[in-house]
Amino acid sequence: MALMCCLPLALAAQENDKQALDSLLTAWHQAASDADFDAYFGLMAPGAAFIGTDASENWDKEAFMAFSRPYFEQGKAWSFKAVQRNIYLGPDGKTAWFDELLDTWMQLCRGSGAAVKTPGGWKIAHYVLSMTIPNEEVDGAILLKKASDSLVRARLSGEIQD
Repeated sequence: MALMCCLPLALAAQENDKQALDSLLTAWHQAASDADFDAYFGLMAPGAAFIGTDASENWDKEAFMAFSRPYFEQGKAWSFKAVQRNIYLGPDGKTAWFDELLDTWMQLCRGSGAAVKTPGGWKIAHYVLSMTIPNEEVDGAILLKKASDSLVRARLSGEIQD
């Protein structure tokens, strides 16, 4: 019986966490749109990772800050708006993962990632941005990126030295 009385409290806490994560992601995207460097990177956890759409874009937080700073300083970073978002909470109550469909200058993209609960609230720990490609257009996309993907594979295997 005691467990039954606590279940609504646990569900309410989970819903509060999901709302906090939704607000975090919305604020993070808004900070980029506003070119607010401090707010944007302040919402990322120490040691966070950002994976971009290009095969070379696999940054830790510090490297991503260095890459992004010129865009923010010009007053125009990027503008992503979620059109769909799913948030999932880990059983420990301190981790979460999410996916979102984004309206961007690249058309629809997919964002996915993980967040951690810190003493200062939820922070983004890992984010992956991917372009979406309709299944019927995959063959054309493969042809479009074949040459650059071959170079990336050669660099990663050591066949080509930079």
